[in-house]
Amino acid sequence: MSNFSRAVLSGASITFAAALLMAQEGAILHPEMKVETGTYDAPAATLGHSSEQPWSATSIAAGVDKKPQPGHEVTLVGELVDFSCYLQLGKHGEKHRGCGQKCAQNGQPIGLLTKDGTLYMLMPEEHDPRRDGGVDIRTAGAEHMGHIIKVIGTEAEVGGYRGVYVAGLTK
Repeated sequence: MSNFSRAVLSGASITFAAALLMAQEGAILHPEMKVETGTYDAPAATLGHSSEQPWSATSIAAGVDKKPQPGHEVTLVGELVDFSCYLQLGKHGEKHRGCGQKCAQNGQPIGLLTKDGTLYMLMPEEHDPRRDGGVDIRTAGAEHMGHIIKVIGTEAEVGGYRGVYVAGLTK
């Protein structure tokens, strides 16, 4: 095979692989892993609450020059997932609930997987209580792991990473 033919074949292969990846973007991994509690139209629970401002006083005070990164309130519906297992293994749903609960209780990050396949990391909003161990997202995360719930909080995005900071999780 000539170098030209190899180059054409290589380029076609790369184009095909890129098209496959783009087609998968936005899709929920392993849709065969079903959720049994809650639906997108009737979520099983609500986590968080509306606030007058996107950031609490402690988050504003902790910001560089008292200016946290931009954020805006969102209300999202999705499946509560163990962020690490979903990202690494694609696991979620009722069959993964027990493992996800253990991961949440042992410090792994908690995520919200929306219907369009967007994955958000969930974190407590209040800066000082979060820093000082005065918040608890693990209990709510474990309780509702693998369920479709509604989350209200402040969305922030940096470099493609998406997070929702949930208010009201102080102990």
